[in-house]
Amino acid sequence: MVADPVLLQAVADLFPNGISRYAVGGLLVGLGTVVIYVGTGIPAGASTFLESTLSYVSDRSRFQRYVGSRDWRLVFTAGIVLGALAFAATVQSGAVATSLYEPGTTGRLYEVAGVTLWTTDVQPWRLFIGGILVGIGTRIGKGCTSGHGVCGVGSASRTSLVGVATFLTVAIGTAQVVAALGVSP
Repeated sequence: MVADPVLLQAVADLFPNGISRYAVGGLLVGLGTVVIYVGTGIPAGASTFLESTLSYVSDRSRFQRYVGSRDWRLVFTAGIVLGALAFAATVQSGAVATSLYEPGTTGRLYEVAGVTLWTTDVQPWRLFIGGILVGIGTRIGKGCTSGHGVCGVGSASRTSLVGVATFLTVAIGTAQVVAALGVSP
């Protein structure tokens, strides 16, 4: 079978830094999902974190349905945050070298007491508003990209397939509009 060079170039253009980092990330996300499902019998998803956390302080039935799974959900979300911090402190700062990522290609590197640290160029207000919009979207969409995209698509859920197609379409369209307007981090 001979591959079309135009098609190969089009795929290469989608991944200018290579595909290996995305493949490794996808494998790790998939492995994490399997571990959570095998360990709890519940599909992994981050969008129910707020409601499960509110079950610690509220007796409302809406939040109480998460009492049985709220502890692992708290650990799951802490792992997302701590994993991002560990990546920023090691790989992004250049303390750990890997062929999958070139340090300093995004954000800014700076030194504090001889230690190289990394920070994003995105303003805090944009991160805050983005977080709120993502939270609203996950409630409206009855789940998040991790729940629908990994677990739902993996189990061939029609709802999740439609949700993921919608997520991607809106994300790609939004990115194109924002880029056309000249907005940058």
